[in-house]
Amino acid sequence: MRQSRRLLVLRAVVEDYIRSQEPVGSNAIAHRHDLGVSSATVRNDMAALEDEGYLTQPHTSAGRVPTEKGYRYFVDQLATVVPLSEAQRRGIGEFLSGSANLQDTLQRAARLLAQITGQVAVIASPSLSKSALRHVELVPVAMNVLLAVVVTDTGRVAQHTLSVAVMPSTESITRFTEALNAACSGLSFAQAAQRMQTLENDQRFVGLAPLTVQLEHAFVSMADDENASELYMSGASHLAHQRSAADLAPLFDALEEQVVLMKLMSALSEESLRGDGVNVAIGSETHTPGLLNAAVVTSGYGHAGHAAASTVTAHDAADGGASHPASGEADAAASAKEPAVAAVHDATDDPVAFVGSIGPTHMDYATTIAAVHAVARYLTSFLAHEDPGE
Repeated sequence: MRQSRRLLVLRAVVEDYIRSQEPVGSNAIAHRHDLGVSSATVRNDMAALEDEGYLTQPHTSAGRVPTEKGYRYFVDQLATVVPLSEAQRRGIGEFLSGSANLQDTLQRAARLLAQITGQVAVIASPSLSKSALRHVELVPVAMNVLLAVVVTDTGRVAQHTLSVAVMPSTESITRFTEALNAACSGLSFAQAAQRMQTLENDQRFVGLAPLTVQLEHAFVSMADDENASELYMSGASHLAHQRSAADLAPLFDALEEQVVLMKLMSALSEESLRGDGVNVAIGSETHTPGLLNAAVVTSGYGHAGHAAASTVTAHDAADGGASHPASGEADAAASAKEPAVAAVHDATDDPVAFVGSIGPTHMDYATTIAAVHAVARYLTSFLAHEDPGE
């Protein structure tokens, strides 16, 4: 019973400190929270929690503040999180439904997540290595150059130039492209590269063998490129209002190291103990020096190899990708019964990318987890061409 009450005291301290960002005293806990005990008892519990490493006392006469261990316990015990307000949930659907294409959607989503949380939002575009080939078009752009416009099932568009000794006829290009799409549509890029070997031996396209080899190499390159994602970031200016000058320099340095940041957040979004979900890394758990006084909340979105077929053509590619207005409200419920994890959606496949929020260790974890989940769910639905409200 004493241990149970002590943990209630810890939760109360964390909640109050998140709200006030001021050291929390025993009198305040006794008055604000219905614990049924005196402030003296609360003081004893807080002292025990300090001995156990959950709280610390910045000054002898001051109240106490949570440690990294205290925040971790608090996050692990979030059986349910406070849902976003109706206005916020409706705003996600309304704001993002006006997007023109995938790139615009991700830019808007980053701005919106930063606005909801008051923190830095970081969203990666779908990785080419985790996408499937949807469609390829070959477009003559010079006397001896073809442009291969490759559209993925996640709406990503990649372009490769292909050199030819003699430009094939329009009819030959058309027949080859039709055979290519029939053979490779829906496959991963590694599978598509293998399938190209079949086309190399197809007697109909003997004269296009060099072109086939170049496409095979292009697909291999896309399959191996784990860092082909673009990173959309918003809300860095919010940090200046929440951090001390001493903390800002290493934190901004960490934000500029995009490769490191992408590896960290990708790993967090994929290592959920309960499948895909929202993960929280606090301070030293990020293994990133610039984030020692910060927390990262991240979730994967999309399902590798299972996004719905896109309607993008080579003509659309010039405008940045798939056009798909979507609408609906994102459910913000989440749970975190397993350590270090708040599981929030039911995907059974690896995510194609991540959405995350970076803020101080005293961030409002419940709201941040709910917001990250809501945006991740919307983006998953967007890629699948579904209504996120369903």
